Amino acid sequence: MTAEQIHPLRVVSVLTQYPDQAAVDAAGRLDPAEVGPLKPKPRKSLGRFLDWYRGHSVAELQGEYVDTFDFDRQRSLHMTYHIHGDSRQRGLALLQIKSAYREAGFEVSDSELPDFLPVMLEFAALAEPPHGRDLLERHRPSIELIRESLRAGENPWAGLFDLIRDGLPSLSSRQVARIRRLAEDGPPSEEVGLEPFAPPEVMPTEDGQVPLPMVGGQQ
Repeated sequence: MTAEQIHPLRVVSVLTQYPDQAAVDAAGRLDPAEVGPLKPKPRKSLGRFLDWYRGHSVAELQGEYVDTFDFDRQRSLHMTYHIHGDSRQRGLALLQIKSAYREAGFEVSDSELPDFLPVMLEFAALAEPPHGRDLLERHRPSIELIRESLRAGENPWAGLFDLIRDGLPSLSSRQVARIRRLAEDGPPSEEVGLEPFAPPEVMPTEDGQVPLPMVGGQQ
């Protein structure tokens, strides 16, 4: 990747967040040739997505985003939900992700849960290898489950997942089997009860609001 190129995962991070005017303006200025390194297929996928994205107003994109990611549990952008549901194990998984950020020298904002895919993608783009790729690979079944659900629905956001795949190894047979089980069974339904499913530092704010994410820069 040359100094002039933009890391693909930073682009996907922005485009998989709730659309606002800043994201739409950035997409309008972005040339797919500036993003790299990328193989030809994911570059074409990015170009098609940008053509679609630019053809809609902010309000239209916001509606499409909510319909795509907020009403189908197989498309949740919170990676640990697909594996653990709202169980006690999810709280531990969230802490492990937050620890991975800190160990790599990044300060993580508390404005979003650490397993939110755009946050993980930004971290993967900025962290020294192999921290970012390893974190994504650990959550590969969740990423692939979302991708397959989007592809089945011929959803435009599916094309962005080609960019994520481009930097990851081929799926193992074990991963494929796990993805199939997740698609068939969904996340576990264990309820935590009266206790929160994660420690306070990785939970939403007291007023119930969960602002948009961002991983901070290196310390």
